[in-house]
Amino acid sequence: MPTSSSSSSSFSSAASSSGNRQADVFSRLASSDPEVKLKALREVKNQIIGNRTKKLSFLKLGAVPAIASALSDSECNSILVQSAAALGSFACGFEAGVQAVLDAGVFPLLLRLLTSSDEKVVDAGARSLRMIFQSNQAPKYDFLQEKNMKFLFSLLNSENENVSGLGASIIAHACGTTVQQQVLCDAGVLEKLVILLDGSLSQREACLESLATVLKNNPEAVSRFVGLEAGRYLSSVTELTKDRYPRTRLLSCLCLVVIYNTSPSYFLNMGTKSSLVTTLLELLNDHGQSGDDAALGLSSLIAEKEDLQKLAYEANAIKNIVDILKTGSELHPKRLQGLFLSLAELCSKLEDCRCSFLSLEMLDLLVNALRHKNADVRTAACICFRNAARSVKNLSAGRFTNDHVMLPLVQLLHDPSSSVEVAVLGALSNIVLDFSSPKSTFIEYGGIKQLIELSKSMDPNARCSALRALRNLMFLADNKRKELFYSEVKAQGFVSLISDPEPTVQEQALALLRNLVDGCINSIEFVFDEDGLILDTVGKQLRKSPQAHMAIQGMYVLTNVASGTELHKEAVMQQLFPQPQAESNNFMLKFLQSHESQLRSATVWTIINLISPSSPGAHDRHVKLRDEGIIPQLKNMVNDACLDVKIRIRTVLSQSMSFGDN
Repeated sequence: MPTSSSSSSSFSSAASSSGNRQADVFSRLASSDPEVKLKALREVKNQIIGNRTKKLSFLKLGAVPAIASALSDSECNSILVQSAAALGSFACGFEAGVQAVLDAGVFPLLLRLLTSSDEKVVDAGARSLRMIFQSNQAPKYDFLQEKNMKFLFSLLNSENENVSGLGASIIAHACGTTVQQQVLCDAGVLEKLVILLDGSLSQREACLESLATVLKNNPEAVSRFVGLEAGRYLSSVTELTKDRYPRTRLLSCLCLVVIYNTSPSYFLNMGTKSSLVTTLLELLNDHGQSGDDAALGLSSLIAEKEDLQKLAYEANAIKNIVDILKTGSELHPKRLQGLFLSLAELCSKLEDCRCSFLSLEMLDLLVNALRHKNADVRTAACICFRNAARSVKNLSAGRFTNDHVMLPLVQLLHDPSSSVEVAVLGALSNIVLDFSSPKSTFIEYGGIKQLIELSKSMDPNARCSALRALRNLMFLADNKRKELFYSEVKAQGFVSLISDPEPTVQEQALALLRNLVDGCINSIEFVFDEDGLILDTVGKQLRKSPQAHMAIQGMYVLTNVASGTELHKEAVMQQLFPQPQAESNNFMLKFLQSHESQLRSATVWTIINLISPSSPGAHDRHVKLRDEGIIPQLKNMVNDACLDVKIRIRTVLSQSMSFGDN
């Protein structure tokens, strides 16, 4: 059509013209005329500020090495200032630009500018370096080296606000361990940083970022900070949450979140908590970076804290977040991640939050997020599904088991990101509990086979999560589903899982087996496949004095097997007291003496099933248990601190009386 042709031609012409202008500016960067070069540097800087497309175009032309050459060769202060400013603009919020700047070898050149006698040159160098230190690609300073510490303090002691701010930025970037935090605190960095709280806007913001880094997960550092001038600076940070600049409000909030998460005792005032939640919720509506960071800050603040989750819920957090997600505008991946994680935390403990969340028709948005190109967003959406699926009411209503939800979840089991895999396994672990039909969509989409594959993953977290999902899938499952699962894993596969080098994986494998053999007699037969290979492996693991949580699941496997026929009960006795006798270390006695009440209870349950008076061989098994010291031990436990254990022991002793044991 004529209109399309004309429009396309105009666009092509404009693009060509822009490219020609950039090429012209680039050619003038190499001019021997200082005025021409200076003008070209200004043009490059002005064109690329806030424009990623033009940054990329100039990068392809080789502008960064050309500017680096100007910085290196010139003695003209104006050229030095403009060169540093242009390099800082390339590095600002643009990782490809940071990489190009570092590859051009300008880092030491920019450091050299800090020693200039011209204040403008110093400012330009410091600002450019601060842009670089916003990236993870920037060089890391080892504060354990004396020369680096001296350099840092020379920056912090500078009267130039950009230079002192640079010092704070270096701390925020490079301080990543408890040892580094301790070294900085011992050197007096906290005392230097708090001075910047009374400085310029840029100094305050750099200070807040650095404080958050030095204090994070370090109670001793937090205690030192709070103790400075009797809490004056904690009050200053709290007051800055009301600042007129959104970025300052955000950074002060994030600093307080770090302090709260590290040492909650400094936040006993409910008003302070409420104000922090409210401020972060307000910042979610900021369209810039502050809004992106506020979302992650909110999720971190309310994580695992029911009181703060209630505050956020009462402040209408769920509706505010959902309204932002429904705007239709393209949100930054970091903001999306933070929003979904915040929703996930709100749904983690409170049923009212889950119901409110699902009533706002969020499932379509969540499903779309499962297909997002950013792995962090997909992970956050899966976590949100996991916590929302904790609602028994909504799970029973089948909100999560239809094809619209199930297909994208199963597809994520093949995701290249391990974090996504683990997160979607967590979601499916909750959702599969509702599979009432033996022929669910999850199974039709190959879910069982994929879970079994992931149980063999190199990542122990993935193995553990896959087994947890299978464990829930086998919970109260009918025999048809159990047979479908077992046909895929077989006895040798189970043995490998139970013998996994990771204790948490062993525990989940035994818990899965516990559910598999629970129920009818046919279910118990699985452990007798291949001459009882699985049952033998369980016995061997229990004789190795395993961790309590693993032993609990192993004993419940034996409990379920012992609920079967006479043959099944005798097989359990052989595992408890194998021949030759020397091989046994009488682990049952150890389990009965355990501090873990669940392990004592599981062990007593096994005994109850073994000596049920209706079983023909119960008397002989009772004699064996008495001779091995098990029955006398139970008599010493009649007043066990755990009510469940106490009741089960009385059942055993009642059974014993039927065999003439008083």
